[in-house]
Amino acid sequence: MGVKISKVIPKKEIRMEDLSGKVLAVDGFNILYQFLTTIKDRETGEPFTNSKGNVTSHLSGLFYRSINMLHAGIKLIFVFDGERPELKMDTVNHRAEIKKAAKIKLEEALSAGDREAVMRHSGATMRLTDKMLSDAKRLLEVMGIPWVQAPSEGEAQAAHMAAKGDAYAVMSQDVDTLLFGTPRLVQNLSVTGRRKMPGRNMWIDVSPQMIESDKVLAELDITREQLIIMGMLIGTDYNPQGIRGLGPAKALKLVKEEKTLDAVLEKVDWTFECDPYKVFELFTNPAVTDDYKIEFGQPDPEKIREVLIDEFEFSPERIENSLKKLDDIKRRNQQKNLFSWK
Repeated sequence: MGVKISKVIPKKEIRMEDLSGKVLAVDGFNILYQFLTTIKDRETGEPFTNSKGNVTSHLSGLFYRSINMLHAGIKLIFVFDGERPELKMDTVNHRAEIKKAAKIKLEEALSAGDREAVMRHSGATMRLTDKMLSDAKRLLEVMGIPWVQAPSEGEAQAAHMAAKGDAYAVMSQDVDTLLFGTPRLVQNLSVTGRRKMPGRNMWIDVSPQMIESDKVLAELDITREQLIIMGMLIGTDYNPQGIRGLGPAKALKLVKEEKTLDAVLEKVDWTFECDPYKVFELFTNPAVTDDYKIEFGQPDPEKIREVLIDEFEFSPERIENSLKKLDDIKRRNQQKNLFSWK
């Protein structure tokens, strides 16, 4: 979900080429869920599967879009969620209820033959399973792309790695990585192009964007701690609904006037079961680890074929065309190493 503060956050459009030579820490759960909900059958709203019923939509997005980024000279490190914070369980239960309601609406849309409603409601019924995640990690390994297992929130670990300098930026659609302290956030890198707005007969152009933490804080004239408080007022993964009647503009005004969490809480009615100080602590001092090793490997074409063609029944022709891009990446890397003394 992420905090709902995008409307007041300064962003700048970038090109994929602007990130050439950079390392991005990818919020793995976020991007795989994005692929799962967008790459699907337009008749049924179901994700694509192979003949054995194993889901392939997330692997399709992961493979083809990662190759495009690698071909642009971008290095990727995927970061996956670990154990959920206890404070997040209310959100998990809330999302389960949303999925139940969406499933009913999806069944109604299927009965009515309403394709647009099918596409709109089907995404909310999706869930990433342990098998989907393990299949994705296996594909990353044969592609030579490293991945890191977070002890808790994946976006917190990714932000920690970017803050340490192990990555240039975090790649995620969720802006809550800013609250976790990433210096830079890249959005829309995997969804570039024209996209239809849900529930509306309108198409919009989607371009990659960069959000820089220091510029956000400077333009809003607040500290990171105040940005966290602002996010809490509007709604986070730990209190999704936010304070009633407070949108981004009002929340920003209140934070700038009251400065501290103690002072802000005196002015609002915090009705959530979660302790606001514990929520604040989850963002300022999240569970992260330095016990990881990053090694960028070479893609193994034969193993990629085994996974995608033999096991998941991808089109051999499409895979072979993509493997040519990997050959080009390998050749450029070898040339770079050969002339690196210059």
